[in-house]
Amino acid sequence: MTKILIRGAKVLGGEPQDVLIEGETIEAVGSGLSAEGAQVVEAEGQILLPGLVDLHTHLREPGREDSETVLTGTKAAAKGGWTAVHAMANTFPVADTAGVVEQVWRLGRESGYCDVQPVGAVTVGLEGKQLAELGAMHESAAGVVVFSDDGKCVDDAVIMRRALEYVKAFDGVVAQHAQEPRLTEGAQMNEGVVSAELGLGGWPAVAEESIIARDVLLAEHVGSRVHICHLSTAGSVEIVRWAKAKGIDVTAEVTPHHLLLTDELVRSYNPVYKVNPPLRTEADVLALRQALADGTIDIIATDHAPHPREDKDCEWAAAAMGMVGLETALSVVQHTMVDTGLLDWAGVAERMSVNPAKIGRLEGHGRPVSAGEPANLTLVDPAYRGAVDPAGFASRSRNTPYEGRELPGRVTHTFLRGRATVVDGKLA
Repeated sequence: MTKILIRGAKVLGGEPQDVLIEGETIEAVGSGLSAEGAQVVEAEGQILLPGLVDLHTHLREPGREDSETVLTGTKAAAKGGWTAVHAMANTFPVADTAGVVEQVWRLGRESGYCDVQPVGAVTVGLEGKQLAELGAMHESAAGVVVFSDDGKCVDDAVIMRRALEYVKAFDGVVAQHAQEPRLTEGAQMNEGVVSAELGLGGWPAVAEESIIARDVLLAEHVGSRVHICHLSTAGSVEIVRWAKAKGIDVTAEVTPHHLLLTDELVRSYNPVYKVNPPLRTEADVLALRQALADGTIDIIATDHAPHPREDKDCEWAAAAMGMVGLETALSVVQHTMVDTGLLDWAGVAERMSVNPAKIGRLEGHGRPVSAGEPANLTLVDPAYRGAVDPAGFASRSRNTPYEGRELPGRVTHTFLRGRATVVDGKLA
């Protein structure tokens, strides 16, 4: 069995320790460890985290391999420190049957760069009219637990209620893309001062908040689990905070870009800043950071949304919505949460590994960095500073809002069950 000795890493940002990996498992954690024939990784000054888990990734395969494939997406994930990603269902064909989710799951196993857990569609074809084969997807080889029509909202309250009732039988969760469609017809950006000045169709905060309010009440009524995708407004934070105080089983995620970027950037008319939900105000950004710090928002998820150049290199109104995020997420989180003192590295591990693995019921991930645990690990150099260069991305797409922006931190090594997928910042 392969032996790897990580020497002098700060486990979860604490005191430097050595970590010995043997085969797929952490053999020992302590000081002054040695192992004959072990491959040594000198990690002085670096942070050792459990492998990151993304609950919200678009891998585009099958159907849009021009923007991403399971292979290129998982390579990007590994470079970003992720050892598991949940692949969203808005593929072509839609992942609304056991056959399609098993295809995505098998492609993930073949890639070998990180574990891929498919997310099943809530409704057939994401059309919001008829429940998809939720039970069959759960019973399939892929073992689907998370269901979402992400990209579209399950806006029919009866359909949403039925979905919540159905997944309750096997401890599943419905992940809602909260967007009331009638309130966002023709919307191009956040509704507010900037949209009024630019003359672009406004996307009101209440379009998100009204769906979240409805769905937490439905979850309480049914006694089921609901997860809120890419929460983006201060009002949404207050609704989730209220629901949690009532004991409702709700969890929520925020994306790195909603922790950093604001609607002021839309003044450039650069479609790289066009995203769903839209970039909000500075007040929203600060509220999201605080909610992530105090635990109201449970996790950080990338909503990695790759697009080919022609879908973004056009006028604003015609451009696709979305940003790539797997390879920059940890740097943005360090910049917005760690370097500002809002979170320590243990808090980052909780929100980017432990909690998403719990929500997705993903065994073997989000585990403590201790002896006997699976060796899914990420090493980060927090002292690194560098400008983002999308030319070096492993993703097939380049639609990043951070091109040329200096961000801190770099993933130096990623280990998937004891096997290095990234070494010295490069794919193994």
